[in-house]
Amino acid sequence: MAASGAVEPGPPGAAVAPSPVPAPPSAPSHLFRPISAEDEEQQPTEIESLCMNCYRNGMTRLLLTKIPFFREIIVSSFSCEHCGWNNTEIQSAGRIQDQGVRYTLTVRALEDMNREVVKTDSATTRIPELDFEIPAFSQKGALTTVEGLITRAISGLEQDQPARRANKDATAERIDEFIVKLKELKQVTSPFTLIIDDPSGNSFVENPHAPQKDDALVITHYNRTRQQEEMLGLQAEAPAEKPEEEDLRNEVLQFNTNCPECNAPAQTNMKLVQIPHFKEVIIMATNCENCGHRTNEVKSGGAVEALGTRITLHITDPSDMTRDLLKSETCSVEIPELEFELGMAVLGGKFTTLEGLLKDIRELVTKNPFTLGDSSSPGQAEKLQEFSQKMDQIIEGNMKAHFIMDDPAGNSYLQNVYAPEDDPEMKVERYKRTFDQNEELGLNDMKTEGYEAGLAPQR
Repeated sequence: MAASGAVEPGPPGAAVAPSPVPAPPSAPSHLFRPISAEDEEQQPTEIESLCMNCYRNGMTRLLLTKIPFFREIIVSSFSCEHCGWNNTEIQSAGRIQDQGVRYTLTVRALEDMNREVVKTDSATTRIPELDFEIPAFSQKGALTTVEGLITRAISGLEQDQPARRANKDATAERIDEFIVKLKELKQVTSPFTLIIDDPSGNSFVENPHAPQKDDALVITHYNRTRQQEEMLGLQAEAPAEKPEEEDLRNEVLQFNTNCPECNAPAQTNMKLVQIPHFKEVIIMATNCENCGHRTNEVKSGGAVEALGTRITLHITDPSDMTRDLLKSETCSVEIPELEFELGMAVLGGKFTTLEGLLKDIRELVTKNPFTLGDSSSPGQAEKLQEFSQKMDQIIEGNMKAHFIMDDPAGNSYLQNVYAPEDDPEMKVERYKRTFDQNEELGLNDMKTEGYEAGLAPQR
């Protein structure tokens, strides 16, 4: 069964002159200000607009803001003082991400219903236990909770029920029975699964246990299919002509791109680098002259290895912080002493030092907007402070810890300062990937032997 959203106030039908609001910032780079309860200058724009419920004038409020470590978004809220109708929606103001994202949440307790959710227009919501699906582009984007998603679906199903009952439609009774099942989900009488699949990569589900790993939430990044590319309005890239072979090892390539922060034109430098005792990697660095934003990313220059790699380093001395480190996009990081785990694709690919990566992890965890402010749960601030203090002790060499890098693709690297001899504090394990790991890397459907026989009849 599929459900569409309730009637939305939508774009204002009869917009009147906007009420006085503070003048917007003059600089375009400050159009999307970081979301903060302490920023008194960040006020919504109020526009008198038509209510689609009673057809009298209500008020629409628009707020252009930026969630740190997430996306630029537009939050809109409509309320009608005449009939009491209200509605909120969210739209992504940033670019479509390079990969889609799928959140699989196992709801086991009432606390899980309070998880904050960012759901965009292009996201599909599914509950497999009820064979229930909300298709993409059938609802407006929303900044809500898990309970809010279910409540919104119930409102959409109840919308035309009076007309169905008046016409003695046979589907009215079946829809009523299904609404009862959805309302039972809100009581969490039994566990159920919520799946949010967003090809644009701009949806989000909160981890209330941060910085610890959330066992109930599985995040999967994937490459979009051709149908998903067309659905998002992205033009498929034409196959490039095979260029002549060139020696790129001694050359820095440059190509034009846009800054991910201010969207101004910028240049990205790309260089092929040989790491001693490892392999070739591609380092890309972008420096924006408009806003000063700098970023770097590392891609593996080789194929997926036959075996996965698990590197375990026992940090015992401050000099360990200077070890060179290559973390690929498929690598996860674990620090058992802090009960911390960083999943695949988080922080992207990086070529840095151990100290640099630990500082990036500390900044990512301690500045997460969903764990700060009025929405944070009691005791969460103390946990983050304790995590930050322990991370500082590890970086300063005052606390011993184990640093584990697990890369199913085998494309990550941690410097062995005793090379070519074995490092007594570092253990490198090669292991055979599981079926699920091969599935996540897209290897199960990849046929590398005997494929020409299947193509022969087509020639």
